[in-house]
Amino acid sequence: MTSSATYDQLERQVRELLAGETDFVANAGNFAALVYHELPDVNWAGFYLATSSGDLVLGPFAGRPACTRLPVGRGVCGAAAARRSALVVDDVAAFADHIVCDTASRSEIVVPLFTGDRLWGVFDCDSPKLARFTDEDRAGIQRLVRAFSASAAPPGPHEH
Repeated sequence: MTSSATYDQLERQVRELLAGETDFVANAGNFAALVYHELPDVNWAGFYLATSSGDLVLGPFAGRPACTRLPVGRGVCGAAAARRSALVVDDVAAFADHIVCDTASRSEIVVPLFTGDRLWGVFDCDSPKLARFTDEDRAGIQRLVRAFSASAAPPGPHEH
């Protein structure tokens, strides 16, 4: 669990880190690295971007190599995208249809990313600890994602 005061500080860091830069890839890479290094007990943080075929394809991230392509509706990332809402999973092994990308990951939070009604991706954060993410973390990570989203235009759908 991370306190709201920590998220206040991280939101300021996100805004300062991304200030003046509008390139999506640069900002997404720095955002993922910041979350990965500053939140305790996180072993992966990054983006999956919506494709024109309806899949999510790996985008900028920090952590071990990850699954490259995830179908919307499958796994935690796909479920959050299909539900169009943030999803916290205390134990990924107990989540029906979980897709294992890193066997060390035990819990996960996924926040879908929108421009208007268009889903353009998800931000995914994994932990090697069970029940790592609380409601306070959900609210905090959603704040960080909003600060990130204000920094650069989202990519259009990938053609792959």
